[in-house]
Amino acid sequence: MTEILSVKSLSKSYGKTVAVDGISFNVRPNEIVGLLGPNGAGKTTTISMLLGVLKPDAGSIYIEGMDLRGSRSCAISRTNFTAVYTPLPGNMTLEENLRIFARIWGVKDVPGRVDKVIEEFDLAGFRNKKCGLFSSGEQTRAGLAKAMLNEPNLLLLDEPTASLDPSTAEEIRGKIRKFVSRSSGGVLWTSHNMYEVEAVCDRVLFLSRGKILLEGDPKTLPAEHGKKTLEELFIKIAREPLTVGVF
Repeated sequence: MTEILSVKSLSKSYGKTVAVDGISFNVRPNEIVGLLGPNGAGKTTTISMLLGVLKPDAGSIYIEGMDLRGSRSCAISRTNFTAVYTPLPGNMTLEENLRIFARIWGVKDVPGRVDKVIEEFDLAGFRNKKCGLFSSGEQTRAGLAKAMLNEPNLLLLDEPTASLDPSTAEEIRGKIRKFVSRSSGGVLWTSHNMYEVEAVCDRVLFLSRGKILLEGDPKTLPAEHGKKTLEELFIKIAREPLTVGVF
């Protein structure tokens, strides 16, 4: 089956600063891939290019086999995204926001789909509440509901559970795993929570200074590099990236 996402030799610089340096990776159907790395590693720049918000300096992005350069509208229509730094507009209610975003994504049955995601993310009590009055955890759940409106095949999640208590975070992880298992979709997931990464990701990519240094199974990768935990490996890469071979 065609890869959900295929990235080849992707690069982006800001003046003399190289943010993303020729990275290549993929996300397969029914797979959750963790994109890990310290702040400034290039994760958000990478996601911005995948969304078509930033234009790469070099390289290519294929979403379900469609080249983002020539088929942007079609490719992006099968993609969605959420992050803690992209809250829903605060001057509108949850239902108003979801209806507008559903129309933007071309959802056919807007009322039905809005009802479905509100139910799925336990947001019925917030339907008529303005999003600017939501707690950080409520905003996170609302953002995930928005991201599921078009039933995407590629879901990009940037720290999706950062503002949630442990119980709610586990519930959200379960919903994302369910989404992947019941569809042919794939997920690219960034997180600084290594426990979460081990629990939810099938494969991880370690990014540092714009390069992918390591790739593998989060449960076995630490031992392969002489570390007991994924967190220890993360710290080593963050502090001493030059001691780790580029993948």
